[in-house]
Amino acid sequence: MSGSPVALRRHTGDLTLEHGDAFVQFEDGIAAKRLRGQLAGQIAFGARALIRFHRGLLCGPLSLAVNRLRRYLAQGIVYHSAAHSANGRSHGFRGHGMDAIPATMTAIGFDSPGGPEVLHPLSMPVPMPGAGQVLLRVAFAGVNRPDVIQRQGFYPPPPGASPIPGLEVSGQVVAMGSGVTTPFVGQAVCALVAGGGYAEYCLAEAAHCLPIPQGLLLEQAAAIPETLFTVWHNVFERGWATEGERMLVHGGTSGIGTMAILLGKLFGLEVIVTCGGPEKCAVASALGATHAIDYKSTDFVEEVARLTDGAGVHLVLDMVAGDYVARNLKCLADDGRHVTIAVQGGVRAELNMAEVMRRRLTLTGSTLRPRSNEFKGLLADEIHQTVWPLVANGLLRPVMDQVFPLHQASAAHARMEAGNHIGKIVLATGQ
Repeated sequence: MSGSPVALRRHTGDLTLEHGDAFVQFEDGIAAKRLRGQLAGQIAFGARALIRFHRGLLCGPLSLAVNRLRRYLAQGIVYHSAAHSANGRSHGFRGHGMDAIPATMTAIGFDSPGGPEVLHPLSMPVPMPGAGQVLLRVAFAGVNRPDVIQRQGFYPPPPGASPIPGLEVSGQVVAMGSGVTTPFVGQAVCALVAGGGYAEYCLAEAAHCLPIPQGLLLEQAAAIPETLFTVWHNVFERGWATEGERMLVHGGTSGIGTMAILLGKLFGLEVIVTCGGPEKCAVASALGATHAIDYKSTDFVEEVARLTDGAGVHLVLDMVAGDYVARNLKCLADDGRHVTIAVQGGVRAELNMAEVMRRRLTLTGSTLRPRSNEFKGLLADEIHQTVWPLVANGLLRPVMDQVFPLHQASAAHARMEAGNHIGKIVLATGQ
């Protein structure tokens, strides 16, 4: 990160900036907004962490929320928003002072569900940001499995979301809706979006944006939000992962799998993954997986038992579902947790519920896209505080597979469906 940290003043004067660096300004604005308008979110995260502490399941990363809340309340830090209100911005729509925003843009859509070939460029109006939103000039858009499922007709966008595929983007803020103080016009950010990423311009909730620090490439930034939000929430929040525990992850070289390896390593987990072939197993091991199992040649249930001396794993992050669920449960230790985030192997599973009761297993799962903007904003805030410093100092970078031009989105989908990719596939708009 360029520049030094913002000096936080413990008095009631205006919040001023020590440096003009854009990333520092973004951080400063988030700090002010958090303590003014999102203290309730901090309390919510702290309450959840305290509940887990009471249950004996507090994970290391979430304990930071409690410590931060304690410090904020003890110090009584007060921030004023005069620095933002005095800069001449109105409360209505604010456009950028650079190039004019065009009336139309190129996006990638489809007329009817089908294979990758149904994707095609189309011209459509550039959307304008509403309250709490920003308009981004998209540089890169991440390609994810839900995009493929949407194109196949099985995963419609939630109400109010763009029908254009694309759940994560990187680019520059070019316009701000009412009520937005950060990110600023001109800021480079990446964002989790509910749709619309496969386009030259995309709307994002301001609360779902994260600043792009120095040293992080735009194509890398576009490959982070969907996988990071998904893994963080399901492994550390729903899955209660704690330092020193063992986790089994299927699809170890997928975007989700590689992020799970990287985050697990950074937060002290022993990560066992399954991969399709020795080459992919070698990549997973090089990324930091403790063990990589070739599911094409080895029974992963037997191998997990061998690798753990029969103790099993504490957590399974499952993207397969179907008949994998019963096999996954055999890999779990007593009191283990099974978190489902995709159903690539089928939506139905047959389980021995007596075993679930006897071994006190927990089965849960989630989908991120239909969750409320408030939830995603709280999740973004937690990630910004706990994980983003690792991105800023270069310790966390996504594994990149291939970059396709936006008009070759069909080729990008074909590569994802072929299953030969390692890491993230992204689209470049050329802007």
